[in-house]
Amino acid sequence: MRTLRIATRKSPLALWQSEHVAARLRAAHPGLAVELVPMSTRGDEVLDRSLAAIGGKGLFLKELELAMLRGEADCAVHSLKDVPMELEPGFALPAILTRADPADAFVSPRFAGLDALPRGARVGTSSLRRQAQLRALRPDLELRDLRGNVNTRLAKLDGGEYDAIVLACAGLQRLGLDARIRARLEPPHWLPAPAQGAIAVECRDDAADVLALCAALDDADTRVCVEAERAMNRALHGSCHVPVAAFARLADGRLHLSGLVGSARDGARVRADAEAPRDAAEALGREVAARLLAQGARELIAACAEPDTGPYTS
Repeated sequence: MRTLRIATRKSPLALWQSEHVAARLRAAHPGLAVELVPMSTRGDEVLDRSLAAIGGKGLFLKELELAMLRGEADCAVHSLKDVPMELEPGFALPAILTRADPADAFVSPRFAGLDALPRGARVGTSSLRRQAQLRALRPDLELRDLRGNVNTRLAKLDGGEYDAIVLACAGLQRLGLDARIRARLEPPHWLPAPAQGAIAVECRDDAADVLALCAALDDADTRVCVEAERAMNRALHGSCHVPVAAFARLADGRLHLSGLVGSARDGARVRADAEAPRDAAEALGREVAARLLAQGARELIAACAEPDTGPYTS
């Protein structure tokens, strides 16, 4: 293969991630030409409805997968947290790159952290997971939905629509916006989305040459951690309709996983932790899911089963 074509969304963050993968591929395979194929997805285009209402995070992938099926691209680059727990038949993830900062970022021009916000402060986030944890910690806040790319969200904050917003640290750091992070919301008190901070490469599972080229970028430690997180989410049948959080880490050869299911309506939540050998990621994910279900996660998930189909407030 002389040229590898990467399908990518057009947002600045998606383009950064795809350029990063392209640079890594060129370094791993001298002589390989890599081109980006920017595309618009329905998830990027429809900004006045929640992702849950219009079909979920899988909308960020569909057009890119169709491009691969049509032969217009050889692979695609995604934020792994946006990739559904079950891939469409015929696709694989040959590379999961070394994970960046998995924490969430508290961003505000006036307030230093979540505890510094006054009662009734307006906080923007498009994530039910973040809303659930915010409601649990600060039930007095006014939570407002927020869609758009990173720069659009920051512009709305700076325009006075919110007192603070919550974004992913990794996204801000990748765009050179580290200075906007006022505080990190991180484990053990706050849990990220499953696989947050990790970039994945997707391709057709019958494209042996593409699979081999991309596999050179795979990070084994990151893969085992995100596999545990995604296995937990899969066992819970989690989606963007359900506030599910998970974080796995390796320590002394063992894999530790924390999981949470919450309610974006009232802040109710259940949490579970477990550990296992590093080669038991799938089983560990199922174990933590079982512990969450035993504490009442099924009822929280059922309460979130019907997505809000109304217009966003912002």
